Amino acid sequence: MNNLFKKIVCPVDFSEQSERALIQAVAIAEQSGAELVLFRVIQPVPTSAFSGGMLFTNLNVMPDQSTDLAQKNLAVLREKFCTSILGRTSVQLATGIPFIEIAHYAREVKADLIVMGSHGLTGIEHLMLGSVAERVVRKAPCSVLVVRDAGHPTVS
Repeated sequence: MNNLFKKIVCPVDFSEQSERALIQAVAIAEQSGAELVLFRVIQPVPTSAFSGGMLFTNLNVMPDQSTDLAQKNLAVLREKFCTSILGRTSVQLATGIPFIEIAHYAREVKADLIVMGSHGLTGIEHLMLGSVAERVVRKAPCSVLVVRDAGHPTVS
């Protein structure tokens, strides 16, 4: 058994891309005997309102990103993909900016590896915000395995 990895963090956003990364994370955890944490970041959405000539901004969690729903969805992923390592698998939620929370959590738990999908954003959102995976690679305290989309074109 390879003990290179003791704790693996796998950020999930419930997309097909993050499921592919989770499959890879489970395989690595099986081979290394590592613990696996399925990590979900709920990103609040800013909402603004004018009142008395002043602008007020609140950060609200959208209903489809509620903590209860995220916990249920994480439990489903854990049961579906992590049966072979169920005793070494846990789930964790955070609220905030995904790349910051992922790097912070990995540092906090002394993770040896982060396994994540190459992208979760598409189109103009990606161009404006950049890739969460790219930012995690820059900020992470440990190695990051970025799992590419199976249909992603390669440069020849």
